[in-house]
Amino acid sequence: MTSGFPTKDKIVVITGGGSGIGCAYVQKARSQGARAVIIADLRLTADARKIVDSDDKVIFQETDVTKWADLQRLIDTSVSTLGDIPDIFVACAGVFEPVRCMKPYSNFWDDPEPLEANGYAQVDINVNHPIKLTRLAMRAVLGKKKPAVVAIVGSIAGYSKQYVAPIYSATKHAVVGFTRSMGDAEKLQGLKVVCVCPGITMTPIWTTGAPGSGERFGVTSQIATTADAVANAINEAVESAKYPGGSIVEISNLGIRSIPEWHIDPPGMVDGKMAEGTDVPPDMVQKALGPILVVTAKERGD
Repeated sequence: MTSGFPTKDKIVVITGGGSGIGCAYVQKARSQGARAVIIADLRLTADARKIVDSDDKVIFQETDVTKWADLQRLIDTSVSTLGDIPDIFVACAGVFEPVRCMKPYSNFWDDPEPLEANGYAQVDINVNHPIKLTRLAMRAVLGKKKPAVVAIVGSIAGYSKQYVAPIYSATKHAVVGFTRSMGDAEKLQGLKVVCVCPGITMTPIWTTGAPGSGERFGVTSQIATTADAVANAINEAVESAKYPGGSIVEISNLGIRSIPEWHIDPPGMVDGKMAEGTDVPPDMVQKALGPILVVTAKERGD
């Protein structure tokens, strides 16, 4: 795959393609000449619905990424509908870790999951899903004896600390480590596995996905990149031989860079300080921390 892997005439499947970054990549893949795109998601936003309705080469398949049978059905649908397995698999579905939002979801601080759950749903979505999708993709490409690419959407949180969202950070650390570990799959099995790690990105994850979190975490267009920019980075990571299997590709409003395995600096560091406009203001950090201190104070009996 040293000569690159153009999207043109390829079959693409993307989990989480019904909104945000995933939806932006659906459009990017088609603009690059993808033969067809399969959107795997629980539902479509209005924008994604317009794409599906206007393009018969974009197929929506309702998918719960926590169910492995649903992931396998994506490959089965590609074979039955398009005559071949996908060439490009993009694991974009993911959830953040909101605290004190209108409907608390899987997170560390509020503990909305009961003890009998025996697991965090966030881990199933953010970790188990991309790992299993990769394994299913590998089986499929080995059976067909053809090359393919898996692109996992991670986060800069995958190599930084996030006290206010520790499970989210842990899940992104997990997929970064998994991707690095899969580097040899390109030469051994013909499956290139890469991870694209955006910084803060303007997507529904900050609004409808976790109501109030955008304000709480100080997300503004001045510090955030766009879904289109991340989609472009995914495309580059998939197509370019510059990013071999195991690559961690960062995209922020400062641009794109490859993260080496060792001795990395935080994004945007200039003379030991974060570049202006890239760091979250200290007052926003305290605002995000506030609800956590309330929770732990109650648990401490204060």
